[in-house]
Amino acid sequence: MTADVWLPIPPDEIEGLPMGPAYRYWNGAEDFPADPAECAFYVVPYMKAPELGQRPLPELSSVEVVQTLSAGIDHVEPGLKHLRPGVRLCNARGVHEASTAELTLTLILASLRGIPDFVRAQDRGEWLGGFRPALADKNVLIVGYGSIGAAIEDRLAPFELARVARVARSERTTARGEVHPLTELSALLPEADVVILSTPLTETTRHLVDADFLARMKDGALLVNVARGPVVDSKALLAELETGRLTAALDVTDPEPLPRDHPLWRAPGVLISPHVGGPTSAFLPRAKRLLVDQLTRFVNREPLRNVILTTGATHA
Repeated sequence: MTADVWLPIPPDEIEGLPMGPAYRYWNGAEDFPADPAECAFYVVPYMKAPELGQRPLPELSSVEVVQTLSAGIDHVEPGLKHLRPGVRLCNARGVHEASTAELTLTLILASLRGIPDFVRAQDRGEWLGGFRPALADKNVLIVGYGSIGAAIEDRLAPFELARVARVARSERTTARGEVHPLTELSALLPEADVVILSTPLTETTRHLVDADFLARMKDGALLVNVARGPVVDSKALLAELETGRLTAALDVTDPEPLPRDHPLWRAPGVLISPHVGGPTSAFLPRAKRLLVDQLTRFVNREPLRNVILTTGATHA
């Protein structure tokens, strides 16, 4: 195989890449590293603007695989219309579970135990005591029970929860218990003390968390979003936060980045982290292992992992 492979990580930093392809490094620079028409396997730059990752797509006339290094594909999906039929789009399942689950627990515990208040009090030299909610004995609802949702539950297991409920697109049973379909979500919301969003962004989940969703959440509940910002209707969330009825911990927002003057920054009871669920020291080792595995499969014409859809075909 002499076709080009475009990588957003320098190829000499990835041990174990299979022989055959010509590896080209491109991480969003203005100039392409080679003729896009000769690229057979395109790895989308990670944590770059969507329009940057989509920029080569109209010229990738020979591409066979588009590989993201994120769990979500919403940042590249609009550009797929430029590709010929039969191109496989693969996501990075297996890369971000550990980091995103860690951050989810961090956001929950920091919010419940009042860590932001303590940090502000430390700046003032103030000893701020008092009782705070614990995670123990809480009911937790995970909305979006894929590999990241399951990794979150794995890390919740030692915290002596009263119950974990799980919701996904379709009903099924896992080793940890029942996964409810989305149609049962409204009945589960009123019982949850913590609602975690880890669902992909699709037309079904865009503004899934609207005024009605939020109204069904119990008084004092915590909403945690580690999915995508547009899963939540920001205006509806602001309305609830401003009453003090709900609290929120958001790793993703809509819009994103959040403008300096956006009212979410100053809303009561909200903790915001700047979309840092994935970019940690755990990312590169797992991303490199995924790329070596996928490219070995590609070179040997073996089935690829994590195929989300094929252009010109029905979504997987």
